[in-house]
Amino acid sequence: MATTELGQALRRWRDRVPPRSAGLPEGGRRRAAGLRREELAMLAGISVDYIVRLEQGRATRPSSQVVEALTRALRLDPDERAHLFRLAGLAPPGPETVPGYLTPGVQRLLDRLADTPVVVLDAAMTLLVANPLYAALMGDPSTLRGFARNRVWNHFLGAPGRVRRTPEQRREFETRVVAELRSVAGRYTADPRLRELIDELRARSDRFDELWDSGAVGRVESSVKTIDHPDVGSLTLDCDVLRVDGADLRILVYSAEPGSEAAEKLRLLSVLGTQSLTSHRPA
Repeated sequence: MATTELGQALRRWRDRVPPRSAGLPEGGRRRAAGLRREELAMLAGISVDYIVRLEQGRATRPSSQVVEALTRALRLDPDERAHLFRLAGLAPPGPETVPGYLTPGVQRLLDRLADTPVVVLDAAMTLLVANPLYAALMGDPSTLRGFARNRVWNHFLGAPGRVRRTPEQRREFETRVVAELRSVAGRYTADPRLRELIDELRARSDRFDELWDSGAVGRVESSVKTIDHPDVGSLTLDCDVLRVDGADLRILVYSAEPGSEAAEKLRLLSVLGTQSLTSHRPA
């Protein structure tokens, strides 16, 4: 039956992913060369218990969001991704929905930027994957679920993040993210998840609703950001927005001037990691 095939496929794909390729340490004794269930759960942002139930065939209808998260964590190619959707009883996402697939080229880029904070967002600005240094800088995003992974939702409805903005910078940021989200909504008119996100933002945030009604369209540009970190203090970093047009992804890369105080603090964060850091949501 399909659930048995789904569980077998997940175990097979999990066993072939070396921990190092996913940015995880390879220390400790392992029965297999691939990912542990706990590691796959962390990378996909879902519970270990759900991974177990999927692999054992006791969970029968994973959502498209869960399947997409597993696709990224397991580094599946396009054919494998489509196969995983079908095993889960779902149609592979079509061109009318916001893409959430990390191309092999983007994945290789992430692997090569281990010493730079990097996060990948989909077109609707929902966090897809972040490297360990981004987690150390902005807060570990692996526990975030649902709309809490969306940058726009977090700004208007979430708890305060670590990015410090002046009132003018805040207004400019809000204008740009709402304008970009409107542009995206115009491209993916049939995406129900995107419509649900916009409806919730309009219902719960007067400021978002005001900006949405302005009708502006546009895009978020590269900027300079000041981050207040609970352990290393304030850092001012360049935040460059790289766009992958074919996959409709946004890659945010944070960097500091070589030899600067901010560069030294980033180096310290790369040593500390997230192990001793207070948990905060990303910004």
